[in-house]
Amino acid sequence: MTQTQSKSRQKAELALALTQTQFFARGHAVEEMDSITQARDAKTMRLREARLSKEAKAIATASAGLIARRARKA
Repeated sequence: MTQTQSKSRQKAELALALTQTQFFARGHAVEEMDSITQARDAKTMRLREARLSKEAKAIATASAGLIARRARKA
């Protein structure tokens, strides 16, 4: 047997469904933003490590060149 619901009950059910949908959509948006932030942070870390490595190699090369010049002069 099916029972008909009152109009106020139907409105309340619709309002609850809308609220729940908004709540879950907000949670999904937060999760998406978190994943974007994590991906950006990981990329930043990779780029920083690459830059520091490149700078370290440049410093080592320059130092080796200076040491070689000094050795030739001495």
